[in-house]
Amino acid sequence: MISMNLKNLRMRHQLTQEEVAERINVSRQVIAKWEKGESTPDIQYCVQLASLYHVTLDDLVNFKDDVSELGIPPKGKHFFGVATLGERGQIVISKKTRKVFELSAGDKLIIVGDDERGIALVPEKMMSAFFNLVKTTLDKGNEHDDSH
Repeated sequence: MISMNLKNLRMRHQLTQEEVAERINVSRQVIAKWEKGESTPDIQYCVQLASLYHVTLDDLVNFKDDVSELGIPPKGKHFFGVATLGERGQIVISKKTRKVFELSAGDKLIIVGDDERGIALVPEKMMSAFFNLVKTTLDKGNEHDDSH
């Protein structure tokens, strides 16, 4: 698993084995052995590799590409699979998605869209937190302006 992830990430980032080796201070042969599954990197190298490729340590080590051919997502990004739109417009949100975003029955989702980029669902509580942050920032800016 980790061997495939290492090779796929290196190729996605268009790096040679030598370039990766230089960045984490090992030999090219070590990188080749890790990618072939002949050995596995120690934890300190896994941490460096996860940082280099901008993925979580867990995904670097455990990611299995069962659902898609997209590969390991960047840290903080997710691919949850596919939802089918029902006759009346309803969709089912996967258990993993609900867990990651702490969604429960009755939670409201805001639907936003862009003609070129598609649609997105944003939990209302996240959007509310964002708007509160913007309002607080604007209020502080106005206080600063009023003091002059």
